Amino acid sequence: MSSKPASTSENLLDELQATLAHGTVARRVETLRRVTDLFINGAVDFSDDQIGLFDDVFQCLLHHIEKSARALLSNRLASLDRAPPLTVRALAFDDLIEVAAPVLSQSERLDDEALIETARNKSQAHLLAISTRRVLSGAVTDVLVLRGNDEVIHSTINNPGAEFSERGFSRLVNRAEGDDTLATCIGLRPTLPRHLYLKLLAKASATVRAQLEAANPPLAVEVSTAVREATRRARSAPSAITQQTAIAHALVKSLYEDGRLDEHQVTAFAEAGKFDEANAAIAALANVSVSIAESMMVETRAEGVMILAKVSGMPWSTVKAIIKMRDDLSGKERSDLETCQATYERLRPSTAQQVLRFHRMQQTTAPAPAA
Repeated sequence: MSSKPASTSENLLDELQATLAHGTVARRVETLRRVTDLFINGAVDFSDDQIGLFDDVFQCLLHHIEKSARALLSNRLASLDRAPPLTVRALAFDDLIEVAAPVLSQSERLDDEALIETARNKSQAHLLAISTRRVLSGAVTDVLVLRGNDEVIHSTINNPGAEFSERGFSRLVNRAEGDDTLATCIGLRPTLPRHLYLKLLAKASATVRAQLEAANPPLAVEVSTAVREATRRARSAPSAITQQTAIAHALVKSLYEDGRLDEHQVTAFAEAGKFDEANAAIAALANVSVSIAESMMVETRAEGVMILAKVSGMPWSTVKAIIKMRDDLSGKERSDLETCQATYERLRPSTAQQVLRFHRMQQTTAPAPAA
């Protein structure tokens, strides 16, 4: 079976050369149709070398046909698992969205590298097409969240096959302020990290809270409790505690009980971007609850971090690592480290202890959660 397609393809190559040299636009389009039919009818049985031959043919034709013919080719190849990869890539990078959209939204031949390059350099319409793919990695959604307009953002967050990195989620939470629909969609994502879930709830409108409760009736009480506690900086929402968070807390507890938890370990957690571990560690060393530490760690400004660190007797190098971690996870503008260092060096341990006592008192006087 393989010899016939190869022979036919070679004949088409001869015809292709004549068509490109002397043929009309109509003849080129007809040649493209014939090549496409031949490929689709035999794609399952073609070898990699034969697919490579078709790749060459298609790419020769792409430079000599009008946009409607390129769009038709994109539509016909988009759903084929063994479509010629270089041709699909060329179609994806086409500036015309009617050409690029079919393969960007469907083709399994496009890897993350190609999708990221397209998302970084092409139009919002290209980003929108990518956002509808069956599966999206965190690396791809990072770019969509960074560059996308509102339509792209909503399409991406509503895609059940989309994964998000912690940085991507952080950008989404910041972007959701004032956008109830987006905030609700983010809040319903099961992989949303706990500290970002709490940050989202702390800023959520009554409408968002009602929608979250309506979407999860069994969790309505937990959501309400989380909001109430978040606004009082007593951030412990049972519905938001993930298995990953629980494992992180257990690890830190073990290190603390074994006497192996110190500023070097906190620095290592922060440099690795491990918020839950860093938060639990600084809570243990400052002798406060995890919820108090978390409320101070997720504040917009870095003063809370410095208070905890000063009480724990941590050096500036550790504080700097924590502040950098916060900046990386939030996706916001970098903190002024020189100013932060000057503030930290001026901060007296006795002042830090007084502020921390205020936080403890604030949590202690918070009303008990509803039964």
